[in-house]
Amino acid sequence: MEIESKLHAVDWIILSVTLVFIVVYGAYITRKNSSVQDYIKGGNDSRWWTIGLSVMATQASAITFLSTPGQAFHSGMGFVQFYFGLPIAMIIICVVFIPIYHKLKVYTAYEFLEGRFDLKTRSLAAILFLIQRGLAAGITIFAPAIILSAVLGWDLLTLNIIIGFLVIIYTVSGGTKAVNVTQKQQMIIIFIGMLIAFFMIMNQLPEDITFTKALEIAGASGKMEVIDFSFDLNNRYTVWTGVLGGTFLMLSYFGTDQSQVQRYLSGKSVRESQLGLIFNGLLKVPMQFFILLIGVMVFVFYQFNASPLNFNPNANKAVANSKYVVEYQQLQDEHIEIENAKKIIFIDGFQKGEKAQILSLNARDLVLKEKAKEIIKKIDDSSIEKIESNDKDYVFIHFILNNLPRGIIGLLLAVILSAAMSSTASELNALASTTAIDLYKRNVREEKSELHYVKATKWFTLGWGITAILVASVANLFDNLIQLVNIIGSIFYGNVLGIFLLAFFVKFVKGNAVFIAAIITQAIIITVWYLDILPYLWLNLLGCAIVMSIAMFLQLFMKKTKN
Repeated sequence: MEIESKLHAVDWIILSVTLVFIVVYGAYITRKNSSVQDYIKGGNDSRWWTIGLSVMATQASAITFLSTPGQAFHSGMGFVQFYFGLPIAMIIICVVFIPIYHKLKVYTAYEFLEGRFDLKTRSLAAILFLIQRGLAAGITIFAPAIILSAVLGWDLLTLNIIIGFLVIIYTVSGGTKAVNVTQKQQMIIIFIGMLIAFFMIMNQLPEDITFTKALEIAGASGKMEVIDFSFDLNNRYTVWTGVLGGTFLMLSYFGTDQSQVQRYLSGKSVRESQLGLIFNGLLKVPMQFFILLIGVMVFVFYQFNASPLNFNPNANKAVANSKYVVEYQQLQDEHIEIENAKKIIFIDGFQKGEKAQILSLNARDLVLKEKAKEIIKKIDDSSIEKIESNDKDYVFIHFILNNLPRGIIGLLLAVILSAAMSSTASELNALASTTAIDLYKRNVREEKSELHYVKATKWFTLGWGITAILVASVANLFDNLIQLVNIIGSIFYGNVLGIFLLAFFVKFVKGNAVFIAAIITQAIIITVWYLDILPYLWLNLLGCAIVMSIAMFLQLFMKKTKN
């Protein structure tokens, strides 16, 4: 799958113009930042729609648009349950977090913790944020880079550097305002691109396959099972993990993660910030549902068109050059037989009496795909270069490059890279702000000018940008990229959220107890994750509960010891 055969001049023009416009526009419109207030809080003049789109763009990285359709292609619509806790979290943050942050006029969420507890607790929370968000920033660059590298033949290191460098230009130049104003443009491009992709998929289905029939075909294969009320802890995505684990994850992410807090701290007023988050809460779940639906429609498309046994072109190339090529070809032939059998069944839509036959064919195909992964892993074990056997992240980009017309390919590549840039820009901006305000400024003894701290924050932005590129350059895929980012967050978020909830609501607990409890909790959560005792979403609830319980116990014990 060479780049020359896929990208035409019109694709290059659309892709290049889109990315250059975002970088130049962001750098130009925010070029004058002389104070910390302007650079870190964007001059506090953002309106609710800017905040809402910026918050959404920060969360919706390239991983969302690459991995989510692939997630739906393989597992169906159930992943949307992950977001069920988001509207609940938005309401709580609007009522509790935003008024406190605005009243205290903080630059970062962690400033509040020093006033409530002490400097070491503030520093610990800031460091936990820097660790997890620093890793995540690298992954948001790496995710689109490794996939585009595989399908377009671009050099991976070059892609990491290009994406990181483009983001660094306008983020260093304009700070928070540059991130906010460019994210509006990026979200518009993303919305247009995804709508076009959906209609292009529907347009390429057979003439007599309507949207209703397409949903029936997807449903026959179990792809439309949106709600799961089971209490199976081995099932990652149920209503309960979404509402309970998801609420705690979203509370921590939107309420205590500086990459999100910084978006609404730039609001013109408390009301503008609250409206921005409510806007995000109302739109985010339908948006994720729609992106998953695109993945399901790609699945329906491949019921009528040939699909590879594995969507990762690097994996197929590695097999073709290995001793397993004959064995793999046999699996491929069986896969084609199953595809042809399903085409005959679905040619007139879906009939209820055919469901058992369809499920049987799908089960056989799944066995073939697992055998194909095992072959790829055998090659992987004997080679120096890592080959990803899990192909979820390659499904949508494979469809784009092989089935959409010229021009649309360039637009959708611009969507993927815009999403990568918007999310990475927010992360670099937040990492720099936290480093400058919570660590550097707080520990500088002598008085420095506003301009000094603006320059320092720019240097920290550049430093974190280079760090993100380095992380991206040494990172490696496992399972599904969208899950990887959420797993990293879940390891740290529950602990940090518990610290903030103690600060807000449990007044008798003091700094020493919280600090010790947070360190113990982080060790416990990392152990629970490493031993795979619970699905990762539950780590948010568990971390929050453990740090609050230990802190309250320690405080009571300390008080008793003193008496």
